[in-house]
Formats: sequence, C-alpha cells, structure tokens
Amino acid sequence: MAIFDMKDYSPAARRYWFAVVALGYAALAYAVHQVSEFDWPILLQVLGGAAVAAVVALFPVRIPGTKTSIAGGEIFIVLIMLLYGVPAGMLAASIEGLVASWRTSKRWTSRFGTPAMAALAMLFAGTLLETARAYMPANGWGRAAMVTSLLVFGVVYFAANTLLTSTLIALKNRAPVSPLKWWRSMGWISMAYMTSGSIAGLLFISFERFGVPVLLVGVPLITMFLSSLHSYFQRKEADEQHMQQLKASESRFHSAFTHAAIGMALVSTEGRFLQANKSYCDMLGRPAGELLASTLDETVHDEDVGSIKELVDKLLAGEIQSIATEVRGNHSDGTSVWMALNVSLARDWQFRTHNLIIQAQDISARRRAEAELYHTAYHDSLTQLSNRTHFNEQLNRAIARAQRHAEQRFAVMYLDFDRFKMVNDSLGHRAGDELLVHLARRLQSILRPMDVIARLGGDEFAILLENVQHERDAVQFTERIQKELNRPFQLGEMEVTISASIGITFSTNGYQTAEQIIRDADIAMYKAKSKGKAQYALFDASLHQHVAAQLKLESELRRALSQGQIYLQYQPIYMLRDQRLIGFEALVRWRHPERGLLDPGEFIPTAEETGLIVPLGNWILMQACQQMRLWCHAYDNPGLRMSVNVSSMQLNQPDFVARVRDALVQAQLSPSQLTLEVTESVLMNNIQSVIPILEELRRMGVMLSIDDFGTGYSSLNYLATLPIDALKVDRSFVERMTRDGQGNEIVKAIFRLGQALSKQVYAEGIETGTQLLLLQELGCEYGQGYLLSRPLDPEHAAGFVAARAKPAMGAAAVVLH
Repeated sequence: MAIFDMKDYSPAARRYWFAVVALGYAALAYAVHQVSEFDWPILLQVLGGAAVAAVVALFPVRIPGTKTSIAGGEIFIVLIMLLYGVPAGMLAASIEGLVASWRTSKRWTSRFGTPAMAALAMLFAGTLLETARAYMPANGWGRAAMVTSLLVFGVVYFAANTLLTSTLIALKNRAPVSPLKWWRSMGWISMAYMTSGSIAGLLFISFERFGVPVLLVGVPLITMFLSSLHSYFQRKEADEQHMQQLKASESRFHSAFTHAAIGMALVSTEGRFLQANKSYCDMLGRPAGELLASTLDETVHDEDVGSIKELVDKLLAGEIQSIATEVRGNHSDGTSVWMALNVSLARDWQFRTHNLIIQAQDISARRRAEAELYHTAYHDSLTQLSNRTHFNEQLNRAIARAQRHAEQRFAVMYLDFDRFKMVNDSLGHRAGDELLVHLARRLQSILRPMDVIARLGGDEFAILLENVQHERDAVQFTERIQKELNRPFQLGEMEVTISASIGITFSTNGYQTAEQIIRDADIAMYKAKSKGKAQYALFDASLHQHVAAQLKLESELRRALSQGQIYLQYQPIYMLRDQRLIGFEALVRWRHPERGLLDPGEFIPTAEETGLIVPLGNWILMQACQQMRLWCHAYDNPGLRMSVNVSSMQLNQPDFVARVRDALVQAQLSPSQLTLEVTESVLMNNIQSVIPILEELRRMGVMLSIDDFGTGYSSLNYLATLPIDALKVDRSFVERMTRDGQGNEIVKAIFRLGQALSKQVYAEGIETGTQLLLLQELGCEYGQGYLLSRPLDPEHAAGFVAARAKPAMGAAAVVLH
C-alpha cells in the first residue's frame, strides 16, 4: 500500500511486520468478539477504562537520559484485564497503543503495527496470568500470590511487548536479534511495568473488598502520582539539559581557549599561571611547562610590572570592571614583545572570584610602526636630529620647569654655519648634505645626554643647554663648538673647514613660549654674523629694540609701496671725453611721512631681508622703463639708456627674465636701452645659478654691468667668461684719486682689466674736477657723480634730455645744474 512507506525495511523485516500485524489484528478481532458479548454496563466499564488508559497515553513521562517514555496507562489496562478478562485487556492495550503511536510517529507502519503488537503481548502475558490465577487459593495467601504474579506479569508483558518491537528494529537494520543485549540496556524499564501491575493488583483486591468507591478514589490518586512523577522527571531532565549545556559551553570555551589565534591564559589572583594556550606560549617564546611554572610579573618587563599590578589590584577590589592596557612582555630570547592585554575576572556560579582570564595580542609590529612615524614626525630625515617641532616641544617643557623651579635655568644657541653656501655651490648639494651629517655627529658628541640639538632647516641648528647657571658656561661651550669645527671635515677627497655664527639667549629673560626664545636667539645670531666669521653674540634688550625697529620699518615700507611714498630720482651718466649725456641711473627714494627723506641704505637692507625687495625692484624696473619711454618720445632721443640696479633675490625669481621682457614691451623700448646693474658680491655668491639668467638677458639684448666693482672677491676666470658688458668702479676708489698719484693705482688696474676683457668701464662718485681730469687721462669712457649732476626728479631730468642736442657744456656749467 502507498501509505505504508517501507523503503527502509529489509525483506525479512517486511515479512515479519506483516506476520505480526496479521496475528495481532486476528487476536484483536477475537478480543472484540468476546467483549461484544458483555452486558452493556460491563461493556461501558471496559470502554471507559480503555479511554482512561488512552488519555493517560497522551501525557507520557520521559525518563531522563533515555529516549523512552512511560505513560502510566498500563495500570488501567492491567486492572481491566483482572476485572473483565484477557480479551478486555487486549482491547484496552490496543487502544492505548494506537493513541501512543499516533502521538509519537507519523509513519503508518508504526500506527498500524503498535496496536497489533500490544494485543499479542497482552494475549501472551494475560493468558499466563489467568492460568496462574486458577491455581491460587481464595484466602490471604492467594491475594499475596496475586500481587507476586502481577509483578511477574509486568516483566513478561514488558518483555513480550518490547521483544516484538526490538525484533522488527533488528531486522530493519539487518542486525542479529540479541535479547541479552536488549535486556542489559532496556531491562530496567520493566520496573515501571512491574509497578503498574502491582498497583493494578492492589486496586483489584481493594475493589473485590470495597467495590466501585475504591476505583473512584484510586483514579485521582494514580493521576496525582503520575503527575508528580512527570514533574520529577521533567526537573531531572531540565537539570540534565543544563549539565549538558554547561559541558557543551565548557567544551566550546576549551576549544576556543586552546585554538585561539590570540594568546589566552588563566592566572590565579596571586599571579600564578594555571593554563595558557599555544599562542600565548609562542608569543613569549616559552614552552607551556616553563610558562606554567612562572608568574605574570616574571613575564612582564620590569618597568611595566608596577602599572599592571596596580590595575589588577583595582580589578580585584571591584574599582574597575576590566583591564585594557599595553605592556612589554619578556621573550625567552631576551627581547621585549609589546602586548595588548585584556584582563577580566573568571567567576563561579556563586559569582565568587576564582581566577583572571588574560587575552594577549602581539602588537610589536604596530608599536614599531608608531615609533617610526613618531621618529619621522619629530626628527630631521637627513641628520636624524630633532626637527623644529620636537625642539619646540622640548623647549616648552624647559620653560615650564624653569617657571616652577627658578634654579633650573637653560640657554638656547642658534647656529648658522659660515661659508656653507660656498660648499654647496662649489662641491654640490650631495657634499653639502654630507657636511651637515658630519656636523650633526660632531656636535652631538660634545653634548650632554640632557641637552637637545635640532636642525631647524638648511644649515641652521639650535641647541638647548639644560642646567646653565652662568652665562659664561654657555660662552665656554660656544668656544668648544668653534674648536671642534676647526678640525677639518673629510668630504670625499677634499678637506673642508667651517665655522659658525652663534646667537645665545637665556631663560632668565622671562620667556613664555619657544617661539620667543628661538626668535631672540636668531636675532643674536645675525648680530654675531655681522661681526664676521666664527663669532658669537648674546641677546640683550638693545637687539630686541633693533629688531622691533626693523619690524616697524618693514610695516611702514609695505604701506609706502601702496601709498606712493616711494619714488625715483635719476642721476645722469656721461661720456667723460666730451661730457655728453648717454643715459640715467634710476635711484629709489622714500619720502617718509614722519622721518622725511630716507637714504636707500636705511631701508634697502630691510627690504632684502623681508623679501619686499622683489615687488620694490619690479616696480622700479617698470617705472624707470616707462619714464625712459616718455623722454624718448617727447624729445626724440632713442639713444638714451636707463640703468637699473637688480638684487640677488630678484635674480633668483623664476619669472625675472619674463618681467624684464614685459617691462620693455610695455614701455616700447629696445633691449639695448636697458642696463641692469648687479653687484659683484651677488654674482660671486650665486655664480652657478646666475649665469644662465644673465646669458638669457644678454641674448635678449639687455646690457649687463657689475656694480661696485673692486669691493668683492671676483675670480678672473669667472670675469673672463661672465656675460657682462661693463664694470663700474666703486666710488670708494674714485674718492682716493689725487694729483700726486695716491689711490690712483687701483683705478688704473681696473681700467686696464676692463680693456683686457673688452669691457666698458664706468666710474661713479666723481665729485671733484681733479678726479674727472685724472679719469679722462686714464681713458675712462663713462662716469657719474655730483660734479656732473646730482640725482634729479623726472622734471629736471627732462631738461637734461632736452638740452642733449646743444653744444657740450663744461664741467663748471654742469655743476650749476
């Protein structure tokens, strides 16, 4: 039949099932036939008892630790059998079996087979009991024999019922039928059947003596008994489930503990290791036995023991709930391992503290990365000295200490190395970098551990000297630095000596910030540099006033550029042979609203220091070219030239050549009408970077001149190759020229040098007739000075341009102008 799913049944099991079912239902048919002949009151009692057994079967009691349930309906089945015979008992057993199988299984083979097997088991066991009862006396001994027989009946009934079922299971699994094995594992359940039989017997005996009231009282008592048993077994089952859950939880914890990728350890509250997984042992490079024989303090770096012990004490005292910290662990090879520790309490079911659970993760790689980032952020990449940021932090800490403890004085030294730029320019930047590294190492070697040295940028260094009681201590250390620097440095095959200009300031000046100290030390350094090489200077109030004045001048100069206070004057340049005007030199002037007319020497150095020389120089260039355009167009004199001084900062601007071109285009001037004058020192200090710019200007057609020639240290080799058109003799040499020949030789030498190099020679600062005549005798071509004309405003200069076509004027006439 389709409803009988017997795919898992072996052929022998199928045959057995059909045989048992056929026999069972045949026996059940016989029982029904017998019961149907009962009187209606008796029949109703049989059916009522069977119904009670069936209802009880709906509420089975599961025996803890097994898959077996006891319903308790056997009590009523046996009682029906004793009262109304074996057929009635077979009918009750079949009904109870049908209800139980319907509740516990969805397979039709079980639902059909269980009632049949129950009927056969009751037929066999009940027949044996009825046979035994025929021989029992009717007295007290007979009732005792009855109870004993019912105990045996329970065993037999259980055996028959279970044997029928276990045989089917064995045949399904193609396993041999083993009654002894079955009895050893399941025989104890027969006690429940024996109990049911004995209870039924007692009820039967009481019924014979007291009648139906016994049954009315017995049924509720049996129900209460079964309910109590059910409740008891449920609690036992719940306890067993809880134990299973605890075991499963413990198993999971043990598995997670043992195989965790991070280190885990169980430590007693006294610090003794009780258990540790492989990851923890590997992290510290220790075998499990060695680790378990040690304490937590022994595996932590000495410097971190105090902090971890303090945290554990707080944890045990309940002040904190857990610990999350980072400490250094002692590896077996003697190195330190950075560990991130998480520590919590392991408590029992009564919440009593037993041990500490430690989770540890190796964070050494992260710590190394952080240390490298910190080093990068606070150290100079070339010299590995502290950088400006780190130096400022250390300096601020020193200020705070000095404010708390006045006796903890300190000094700060600002170092700038003399002639370092020359090393860079002549030997290259790689040699310059190598020199900086050597300087850093040598300075570090003479410092105390408490002192701090930093590279602030370029060739500027700073030193923080702690615990300086007297100014002479810093001065003596400065002398020691200079002595160390006097020893040559080996750069490749070349030995280089270098010195430093050093500015010094002291904490006794009452500083509040690191920036104030570095500022004043820098100011003192510039004062030292102004005194020459290898000098030092101490900061004082006068320097501060000087700087304040410079700052004020810088601010005023910025306003002057935007408010029109800056203007140009023009000093004529003549051909000395016939005193013919050939051009002008543009000279900047500042009409200060409070101080009056300022000489260029008062504000040009400030403009160069602050970078204002670039916009100022660009303005002068543009203004001078525009003025020349006006004169040329007004008086038709295209041959005039305009000379403009150019600073080193202007030359270093990447757009300088473009600005010169724009100035000429906007003024509609020919490049040959513009002469750019560059001082000798600017050329020599920036020779490598300046030459390409000068060559580009020369190709454009602009004339180039060396201003203040003779005051610097020009190399004849460079002079021969420089794209220069003219040399301008400095006024200091012209001033010394006299008729008796004193001071004339230098000018003669410069003039002959110009002739040898095919350069034009200009003289400036001509103030006497004797100077003019001597220069004419030497053959000097061009000149300017107060004798010929003072600097003029544009209107007066225009008169000179207008008079250019008139006959040449004598020297005396020129002076009148």
